[in-house]
Amino acid sequence: MRRLWGRANSSNVMKVIWLLEELGLPYERLDVGGSFGKTDTAEYRAMNPNGLVPTLEEDGFILWESNAILRYLCHAHAPHSPLWPQEPRPRANVDRWMDWQQTTLNRPISVIFWGLVRTPPEKRDRAAIDAAVKDCARVWGMLEAELACHPYVGGAHFTIGDIPLGVHVHRWFAMEFDRPPFPHLKAWYGRLLERAPYRAHVAQKLS
Repeated sequence: MRRLWGRANSSNVMKVIWLLEELGLPYERLDVGGSFGKTDTAEYRAMNPNGLVPTLEEDGFILWESNAILRYLCHAHAPHSPLWPQEPRPRANVDRWMDWQQTTLNRPISVIFWGLVRTPPEKRDRAAIDAAVKDCARVWGMLEAELACHPYVGGAHFTIGDIPLGVHVHRWFAMEFDRPPFPHLKAWYGRLLERAPYRAHVAQKLS
């Protein structure tokens, strides 16, 4: 039995759903977090002491942290798949961009998303949002330069390195503000939209 705890509109939960669907792995998803609550219960904290989503349970094995879950699913269920390259340097490159999402991109894109999507207009901190847009454009500019050299984050083929960043690039293009053109980033986004799991579980109306 495979269970995924987390609400469908969480960016970190979307990552795991996307990969589960890419791999064709059956799972049950349970709504927790956000408006659903339940992450502060003793039962949930026993699984995930952070009280965040997602949490994966697979035959009694519990794992939290979304990018760790992506790596685990590939290693456990698609060990020879190009989704997570076997060679040390290509794999390190994929891992590098996955970590970059959490350490560099996550903060400014989250400020924009929470400011424009989950905050009523009359309560928005426009200065903070504008500063985050500027910072986020600088950050996306790094990936723009990378994507000028090859079609996907990890190189010539789609990998799990595309998943953490792909979740956020939809938000970047779906929100309303002035942004640099970034033609390579936009073309990559278009390639992701060709994937059915991305369209079904990520590229949805923001909420």
